Amino acid sequence: MNTIYLDHAATSPIHPQVIEVMTEAMKLEYGNPSSIHAIGRSARRVLDESRTTLAKSIGAKFSEIIFTSGGTEADNLAIIGSAMANRDKGNHIITTKLEHHAVLHSCQYLEKQGFDVTYLSPDEHGVISVESVRGALRSDTILVTIMYGNNEVGAIQPMKDIAAVVANHQALLHTDAVQAFGAIQIDITDIQVDMLSVSSHKINGPKGIGFLYVRTGTKLLPVSFGGEQELKRRAGTENLPAIVGFAEACRIAINSITERKEQYLTYKKRFVEILKHENIEYYINGNLETGLPHVLNISFPGTDVESLLVNLDIEGIAVSSGSACTAGSIEPSHVLVAMFGNKSERIRNSIRFSFGLGNDIEHITIAAEKTAAIVKRLRN
Repeated sequence: MNTIYLDHAATSPIHPQVIEVMTEAMKLEYGNPSSIHAIGRSARRVLDESRTTLAKSIGAKFSEIIFTSGGTEADNLAIIGSAMANRDKGNHIITTKLEHHAVLHSCQYLEKQGFDVTYLSPDEHGVISVESVRGALRSDTILVTIMYGNNEVGAIQPMKDIAAVVANHQALLHTDAVQAFGAIQIDITDIQVDMLSVSSHKINGPKGIGFLYVRTGTKLLPVSFGGEQELKRRAGTENLPAIVGFAEACRIAINSITERKEQYLTYKKRFVEILKHENIEYYINGNLETGLPHVLNISFPGTDVESLLVNLDIEGIAVSSGSACTAGSIEPSHVLVAMFGNKSERIRNSIRFSFGLGNDIEHITIAAEKTAAIVKRLRN
């Protein structure tokens, strides 16, 4: 049985072209980019070219990109590093209840260090209002960190409007763009954020590499110590093969954004059409057309998420949910709880389907038909 992989929001398969450039880099560019001899200088040239590619993808400067081990480290560095560096200006932070745990746990760590954190609630579509951000700002607010596109329901936040509000305040603005990067166009000259986190493995690049964009002049304390790499902001010898792969994945993703957006919207509509044809009761969590193109989160009343996941897996459909299923117990998705409340049935019967490299309309059709059959069986 061939598995149909519809969990690209969790991680994505590495693109064949990315594997090729990484393999070549591992063969030829084994030098340390910090070494001054010819082999080291060659590695430095490749590193600089990759950094330039990634910086241009969001309209940033070469020196504003800090390579990290992924989105989690980028979020940690942005939130903890900026909070500690700017503590003399205040100790208040604003975030949302929708954030990835890399953000939420960083904020919780800072609370233990004496910082005060405000957690904003979304509407039922998973969107944070600009007015709620404006209303939460205080004279001692030093950081606002709001996710660009949600990894569970695909909700896209009005970052440009939020940035306009924060621009008139001392607070820095950070956005976790891990799920949005490569899926939608992002230009930091347009949204005017101070920091932005990205991860490679969401865009068909390797795991273990990401970057943090930091606007020139932004105060940031390092959270790791060692050498003077990344302009003394992130110690450690750069993972050159992964960085080269990241840059190649970025080139491919940026050049295909429009094409993939149209393709994934077609997939969403096809999936929903089949559910309707099979008379399946369902609800869309988020917005079908205005959310991230590749994320489709659906609630199936009268079912439970664990049974859905197990049965879909048996049928060869690889998907996930916002729930952590461990030993038969289910921890409800914090995102869905924030959107619908902890008594809503949706927090216990929702599945995320996410599309990407290797999927086609036939895969979507098969997955939707099998999902419909499973839902009918579970309800009976």
